[in-house]
Amino acid sequence: MTFRFANIGTLALAIGLLASCGNSDLTVIPKSKINAIAHARETKRESFQVAGPSSQLMSAAIGKPRDKHGMPVYAFSERQRIARTTAYTCSEDDHLIYGSKNAAGTHLRYTDRVRSAAADWSFYPVGTTFRIKGLPHLYVIDDYGSALTGTGTIDIYKPNKETMNIWGRRNVEVQIVQWGSFARSAQILSGRTGFEHCRRMLANIVRQQPSLASVAKR
Repeated sequence: MTFRFANIGTLALAIGLLASCGNSDLTVIPKSKINAIAHARETKRESFQVAGPSSQLMSAAIGKPRDKHGMPVYAFSERQRIARTTAYTCSEDDHLIYGSKNAAGTHLRYTDRVRSAAADWSFYPVGTTFRIKGLPHLYVIDDYGSALTGTGTIDIYKPNKETMNIWGRRNVEVQIVQWGSFARSAQILSGRTGFEHCRRMLANIVRQQPSLASVAKR
């Protein structure tokens, strides 16, 4: 009980000292400014230059078939690859109707450990996890976009337009950590065949995995 009163006394003394500092240089930082500072720090981190693909990987890409962007198309056995990456955010006009939800039906992720990404699911099936050379995050394919269909481009999710624009478009070295599920991709897409890009992804999945034809017809 004595310790409790001592703490109260100390607190009162501290309040008194703060109250007497009305003409001092003590400044209370508003919450909006704190958020702005945090955002600026995040933006600074996003401006970090990612290392380019290794010369060995560049050489190995010569002679490979190309997508419409001129990027190499890899076999699924090749986990280390060069990928064209772009960036998007949920506040873009074409994503507003989906909010913070991804195509897999869960929430887009952007943490210090795991971040969301979008791709053509017939190139990178839903659940595919990968790393970008030079960055510490693990990325997970949980979204798709009509502009990505028929390409190996990966769209990296960013929390706002500023960091999205900082990323821009980059060719990076990607390491596939684990492949996702074609079966899960086909199951989700089979319920969205009213959209052309979903039909195209589904058809390409079935072309590669004929056993999933029955899933595609559900």
